[in-house]
Amino acid sequence: MYKHTQFAWVIWAILLWISSFLGVAAQLIGLNAGIVGFAVLLVLVAIAFYGLTVEVNQNSHSVSFWFGPGIGKKTLNFDDIESVRAVRNSLRHGVGMRISHDGWVYAAAGFSAIEILLKDGTKYRVGTNDQETLLASFPEALRYVPEVINTPEQTDIDEDDEEHEPVKKRKDPFDFS
Repeated sequence: MYKHTQFAWVIWAILLWISSFLGVAAQLIGLNAGIVGFAVLLVLVAIAFYGLTVEVNQNSHSVSFWFGPGIGKKTLNFDDIESVRAVRNSLRHGVGMRISHDGWVYAAAGFSAIEILLKDGTKYRVGTNDQETLLASFPEALRYVPEVINTPEQTDIDEDDEEHEPVKKRKDPFDFS
């Protein structure tokens, strides 16, 4: 069984940045119900999204992932999974739990993730800082191995064996050296 929790330092950094404005507001206008209420809300969000936990259970043939104490928990059976592969998220995937053009995204910090493709076409991108070990914890049959396309030999391309002029490289317009 594989179980790993990734600390959501990006979410905490954003909350710390927001709370700095809260501190300035409390200093300027004093404590009131609005400021205290907002501070309590920030603490609740920090507790709810402290980290992303991923669990692969070989005994129950399932994978589960959730934030904090169980926010947005999703459990998928191996029978429903078509393939699992390593991917790299971009900035547009963001942090937290959201739906994007690549399906559902669960990310706490960083760009490395695994993509779980279900047989019905649904995709889940689950962020992790332990990508290789997480991928290895899935059964071999579910791991996606990209197909290698062999390129033809040079003799297959140039059958006439004539000398060709080399392709000239264009000068980079932003190279001022």
